[in-house]
Amino acid sequence: MLEADPESILSRLCQVPGQRPGKVKMRMPDTLSLVADVGGTNTRVALVRAGAVDRATIRRFANADFPGLGPVLARYLEEAASPACTGACVAVAGPVDGGVARLTNLDWTIDRASVATGAGRVAVLNDLQAQGQALGHIAADCLRPLIAAEGAKRSDGPQLVIGVGTGFNAAVVHETPGGRIVTASECGHAGLPVRTEADLRLMRSVETVHGFAGVEDVLSGRGLERLFAWAAAEAGRSDRPGASAIMAAIAAGDDPVAVETGRTFVRLLGTVTGDLALTHLPFGGIYLIGGVARAFTGHFGRFDLAGAFRDKGRFSPFMREFAVSIIEDDYAALEGCARYLDSIAV
Repeated sequence: MLEADPESILSRLCQVPGQRPGKVKMRMPDTLSLVADVGGTNTRVALVRAGAVDRATIRRFANADFPGLGPVLARYLEEAASPACTGACVAVAGPVDGGVARLTNLDWTIDRASVATGAGRVAVLNDLQAQGQALGHIAADCLRPLIAAEGAKRSDGPQLVIGVGTGFNAAVVHETPGGRIVTASECGHAGLPVRTEADLRLMRSVETVHGFAGVEDVLSGRGLERLFAWAAAEAGRSDRPGASAIMAAIAAGDDPVAVETGRTFVRLLGTVTGDLALTHLPFGGIYLIGGVARAFTGHFGRFDLAGAFRDKGRFSPFMREFAVSIIEDDYAALEGCARYLDSIAV
């Protein structure tokens, strides 16, 4: 039977390694740490050796199959031997307040007690904070440039990570004499920008769901579906395909509603990314992450992400100071958790 109590599950992780075979093949060093990336749709779990994620140990679980993080970790333990842990870090797709995380798009609550291992290093981070911790530790072939800056990146300048997946959020990375600081936010719930009459109609349509039209209500997987539904209604249609079907139709290019949906999505993403750039001045670079962002990679040029990003009136020339790339590493948040644990080593 799976254990439902995450604290007891993670306590087992810090006991002497067991001898029973598991489905996940992994080498067992003297000490390891546990990291998990809890998204709105999936949870990824892995072990860390010498400050870096052991990628052979990564497992992905569908959140819909579990009532909470505890059973996810229990399943992981069923399929891997239990090593001695020196730390544990969980990245969560939701706000973290006082060490307590509540997922924005899932009814799970996670706190430090839930990841207590008896070790000296235990942390609960917002998932975008974890992504920010990973910057500088991502393989070059997992970074794809989208918008070039006119000048060189400033190594001492802030960096900005923007996540577009099940939800939308961003975090700013600052390098300080005392170490890296990654500030959390919930900017995906800021108001959707409105510049045209069509944008106003979109906002009125979206706000009927929650009484407020936020950025995440359009710039996310479910947001893409809402955006298509609105574009279809504008064209006198009522079909409501899922996000995967919409992306396939955008790629095919033979459905005008799908094409308009893609164009509007990229324009709004460029607008919001530009707004965040002006707010935080990330001269060290802007990095898009998340499954929806990656799905649009081949369409950013087609729908002119750069034009929307730089469309800031008299400040349009200033926007050329910022470079935008996309992170194509699905496990960057796990790496960020590992790096954060290393930075708080006792």
